[in-house]
Amino acid sequence: MNYRSIADLSADIRQWIPTLPRDIDCVVAVPRSGLLAATHVALQLNLPLTTVDRFAQRATLEGGRRCPPRPTFDELEHVLVVDDSVCSGDTLTDARATIAAMDDSPAVSYGAVYATPAATDCVDTYARVLTTPRIFEWNVLHHPSLSNWLVDLDGVLCRDPLPEENDDGPKYREFIETVRPRVAPTQPIGTIVTCRLERYRDKTEQWLATHGIEYDRLVMMDYPSGEARRAAGKHAQYKATVYSESSATLFIESNQTQARRIARRSRKPVFCVDADCLFRPGYPTRVYQRGQRSVRTVRTNPHRYLRQFVADPVGFTRRAIDHIFRG
Repeated sequence: MNYRSIADLSADIRQWIPTLPRDIDCVVAVPRSGLLAATHVALQLNLPLTTVDRFAQRATLEGGRRCPPRPTFDELEHVLVVDDSVCSGDTLTDARATIAAMDDSPAVSYGAVYATPAATDCVDTYARVLTTPRIFEWNVLHHPSLSNWLVDLDGVLCRDPLPEENDDGPKYREFIETVRPRVAPTQPIGTIVTCRLERYRDKTEQWLATHGIEYDRLVMMDYPSGEARRAAGKHAQYKATVYSESSATLFIESNQTQARRIARRSRKPVFCVDADCLFRPGYPTRVYQRGQRSVRTVRTNPHRYLRQFVADPVGFTRRAIDHIFRG
């Protein structure tokens, strides 16, 4: 499973910028996740930004005092339509149809930061080929595969209770009833796996229903009290067991320590919300192996990599770390 964070997106766009057409004078975003990528591109190129619908209305977005003066629509000669990724090409097909219906559109190029191997022909330019399955930090809880995933509750769907709220009594019940959701997924969740106790099931189900969070199954811990649960200390083991016994292909966890342990025990990938990182089975071994391969590669041509380091020490170091730890 391929994972890209917002930091990865920014880095990939910076590497993409030099390959883009030089005469672009406006960036057009494909909502919604395409707005994130298009904003990065527009900032890097210091160009005005708009959306497909606004473009069809012959308008660009207000840019603020730091943005260069907005050109009129008639002054535009070449625009770049940007989405974050292209897989089937359906979203870009809709954008093409909207723009094709215009009588006086300027020249248009279509681009995506990430493209599957089969979709590279759907765009004129792309930053990186990324095979499926893949997940992105900015839309992981809106992914179509969410119905086949396991999701933690506290720390993911809502914040964790504060120490003073975690009394396993009236304050905790008030927390469950009134806490605001961190995110309301737009896709049904397969299974919610929480360390909350079974005795709080009714209030938890009511909270989920109140906030429109759909799911197939809710799995809760069965201990007589919070104290007994803490004494057992089997949070990660419990989640890993549920994960291992399921057909789910991803677990979304908030706590970094638990995420590592769940991945190790289940031998399946775990996305950690707090760390913005995908932990994979055998992760330490793969990091070591990639590091060893990188050392051997540098030894075969040390002068080449020394020149790259001297030319851009910060960028070279970042790319080396990214290669070793993310692959």
